[in-house]
Amino acid sequence: MRWPRANAKWALGSFALALTLPVVAQQAPESLLPPGFGDAPEAPAPQPARPAPPTTPGAPAPAPGTPATPAPVPMVQPLDPALTAALSQEADNAAEDELTPEEIAAEKAKYDLPDSARRSLDRIGPLTPQTRGFEPDAFGNEQGQYLAALMRSIHAPIVSRWASILLRRALLSATDTPRGINGADWAAERAWLLLRMGEADSARMMVQSVDPDRYSPRLYAVAMETYLATADPAGLCPLSAGALRTSKAPGWDMTRAICPALSGDQGSASGALNQAQRRGVVRGIDYRLAEKVVGTGFNARRSVNIEWDGVDRLTAWRFGLATALNVEIPNDLYATVGPHVRAWEARAPALSPMRRRPGADIAARLGVFSSAALVGFYSQLDSEGDSSGEVADRIDALRTAFAGNTVRDRIGAMRTWWGDGARSDYVGLIATARAAAALPVAQADGQDAANLVGSMLTAGYDRNAARWARAIGQLDGDGASQVWALLAAGAPSPVVDISSSRVSSYIDVMGADKGRALIAALAGLSRLSPQEAGSLAQDNGLSLAAGSRWARAIGAAAQRGEKATVALLAAVGMQGQDWSGLPATHLYHVVAALHQVGLDPEARMIAAEAISRS
Repeated sequence: MRWPRANAKWALGSFALALTLPVVAQQAPESLLPPGFGDAPEAPAPQPARPAPPTTPGAPAPAPGTPATPAPVPMVQPLDPALTAALSQEADNAAEDELTPEEIAAEKAKYDLPDSARRSLDRIGPLTPQTRGFEPDAFGNEQGQYLAALMRSIHAPIVSRWASILLRRALLSATDTPRGINGADWAAERAWLLLRMGEADSARMMVQSVDPDRYSPRLYAVAMETYLATADPAGLCPLSAGALRTSKAPGWDMTRAICPALSGDQGSASGALNQAQRRGVVRGIDYRLAEKVVGTGFNARRSVNIEWDGVDRLTAWRFGLATALNVEIPNDLYATVGPHVRAWEARAPALSPMRRRPGADIAARLGVFSSAALVGFYSQLDSEGDSSGEVADRIDALRTAFAGNTVRDRIGAMRTWWGDGARSDYVGLIATARAAAALPVAQADGQDAANLVGSMLTAGYDRNAARWARAIGQLDGDGASQVWALLAAGAPSPVVDISSSRVSSYIDVMGADKGRALIAALAGLSRLSPQEAGSLAQDNGLSLAAGSRWARAIGAAAQRGEKATVALLAAVGMQGQDWSGLPATHLYHVVAALHQVGLDPEARMIAAEAISRS
């Protein structure tokens, strides 16, 4: 996505301009789905039953009518534990620094828009049903504190790329603010989870969906992390005055120096910076990065060298300022944070494509980048002549995959991305999805056919993949079984024989783990009869019963037709670093719940992903 330029007052000086490029984010996010995906009429959702609040797996059920008390949770990557207060303390700070009626009136007087143009806190989010968002009541009548607690419980990124794409859609939808939570706090919880998923741009759209004079202390804290994650320190400036009234976080204190510098007031910037140094607001690398930002301003006379010696971890402050300044961060510091930070790096406008390349592959795997965005990134890498060696070879292979002279040439080029083993590189499958969808059904090796079908399903080209059903009789080996399983679960409608005997044959060839994933997928999609599903599950050590609070919660949400709640609970049940650690029973309850609320396309893609990656 291309972000509009910031206001001109922040654009003085060449480096200051670079810092302000991504300030405003008003467009809808890029769709990660191909045209036509999921456009078939949805099955009507069941009539809602009596609401029941969801609970996380293993957590004690709250008493009816009792709001859940959120546990204090630190920010994604705070400046420093000794310097930055936890989010739970922000409310206490606000209580101490409440605005007087005169101050409130003064703040309102600064706001240009009439009351009729102000955005309500009752419904927040950039996506609507017309732009592939969920309906306003997609969270049903759930308690806001329950939903917020579920969001905080998710250790993102989650294992399933498709579940992450679905959750992103749910979090960005313009849904009604649940009862029992302030609208600004509700936006903050959604943005915070998006950040942990690697969705920095989406998080910024969420925090920008609330008018600045309606920010809560919690939203100010999340906004700080968001603008750092997007490498956009200038984005903090319109919020600085309000944040300083309610927060004692050092990052906001440092905006006293950063924001005047970006607007050309070097005198005020230098004075504030010197005062911050005397008071010890930030020290070491954190101070030097802020000093370097100040030094990029118009008429600045500061020259700062950044040395990472002795720095033992990466924080949002360090990432955001260093990336905005195009200061290279040592690779070993990325090992101190989760993969979501690499996804932040992938979209940083100040970095060259080669610098963003490790993050681009991770962003695709997490669902932050679509297949088209990944191909576009490598096209940019090629056009800027910033590639050599192995990277150049991959770019050449990708070009041949799309435009080779023969089908054999194209498939051969795709193998460069897929790898040689039976378990293909998932990023390679994502990169070649559109090229695979453009191929005619042709004679192919069994493993190649499995990779082609799996590749198409990474990007939702389910109708293109379904055409390969007629080639199954010509395939042999493990690849033939894999093609059958992917189409059995991923095709828009049954295009292959699905029976107990066929499933048993697949298990004999591919093993028990993949077999349980297939049984869970087909049972959840109702492509096996209840009797067949129960018998196969029992024979293969798989329980389809709702034996946990989480399973009962996602089932109840599905019965009430709450699409967004189901998407959130699906993410709760799919936490983990690897598909091998995800119980097949969790896959069954996720797929069944999505299927029941009319999210059948997403249910099928998650099922196919499980078969490809388990």
